[in-house]
Amino acid sequence: VQLVESGGGLVQVGDSLRLSCAASGRIFSNINMGWFRQAPGERREFVAAISGRGGTIYYDDSVKGRFTIARDNAKNTWYLQMDSLKAEDTAVYYCAAGYSASVSSASLYNYWGQGTQVTVSS
Repeated sequence: VQLVESGGGLVQVGDSLRLSCAASGRIFSNINMGWFRQAPGERREFVAAISGRGGTIYYDDSVKGRFTIARDNAKNTWYLQMDSLKAEDTAVYYCAAGYSASVSSASLYNYWGQGTQVTVSS
């Protein structure tokens, strides 16, 4: 399974961005998909996830109400719509896929994208 992110860039505080994650390879419909981010000098942190079974959605409190995760199973593509961006959202964003029930634990994801830089300038 390969994951390829796109959509990062440099924006101003308050702007929006949409990240995409395209998956290829042997993927089962019950795969969970998550977004994580890592700022310089910081550990990778959970942002959002959507479960393969039932499509349950999870958000970290820091992005709740501003970010929206969605998936298009027909295209094997997942999205992260980021609105009202803040300077502290600046990080490399990674999509990840896996089958563990614990969707917020980075260590339990099987597949990772290469990351895409999001920079929010104040």
